[in-house]
Amino acid sequence: MTVPSALAVSAVDPAGGLLATDLLAFGALGIAGSGLVTAVTADGLRLPGPIQEVPVALVRAGLDAALSARRFTAVKIGIVPSAPAVRAIARGLARVPAPRVLHPGFAPQTEVRLVRSAALDAFVRDLFPGAALVVLGQKEASVLAGFPIREETDVKAAARRVQALGPAAVLVLGRAAPGDHSPDDLLDGRTWHRFDSAPIPPSLDAGDRLSGAVTALLARGETLPDAVSRALAFVRTTVA
Repeated sequence: MTVPSALAVSAVDPAGGLLATDLLAFGALGIAGSGLVTAVTADGLRLPGPIQEVPVALVRAGLDAALSARRFTAVKIGIVPSAPAVRAIARGLARVPAPRVLHPGFAPQTEVRLVRSAALDAFVRDLFPGAALVVLGQKEASVLAGFPIREETDVKAAARRVQALGPAAVLVLGRAAPGDHSPDDLLDGRTWHRFDSAPIPPSLDAGDRLSGAVTALLARGETLPDAVSRALAFVRTTVA
């Protein structure tokens, strides 16, 4: 039996997040993973650090090599810091029928911005259309929607606005709610799903681990709501 394969596209950092997190999630969920590096950053330990982008020609060649080596059944795209690299990735994946999970990560917790404004514009323009899922933190959803998110109605309005940019589904993580709960809200087509559970510990890069797990489960053929539900459980049970 052939093991499903998934491709992760993102930056690498010394803290073992970003691309490493995706590949760890793939392996834990029984998926053969490949990785395409878009940048190398020293950020992620105790202090912010510099970022070095991978030349776009090398990104393009690496993507061609990965697509020649394996038939991927899902693709995860995370940090892509430059607009030319975004465009190269979009063109390269245009011939790949696998579902794409996007976690652009343009609002990091540290003071270092890993994604330029032009890259974010290109990400939205070239990668959002046709994506299976976009995973956003509340701050990121607010930026893309153009208004602050304070309550559930704001989350739904923001998700609809992001969905209008092209993705089939939008997942907004960690909405604040009364009590010891932090609901995650999924707009899948026209259907809403609310995943109501305890907050993910703040030390965990929830977006990376979750989006990687969703990608792995989609690669295995699960439906999107089931993949999100199982990925949330996976994240909470694998916190160190």
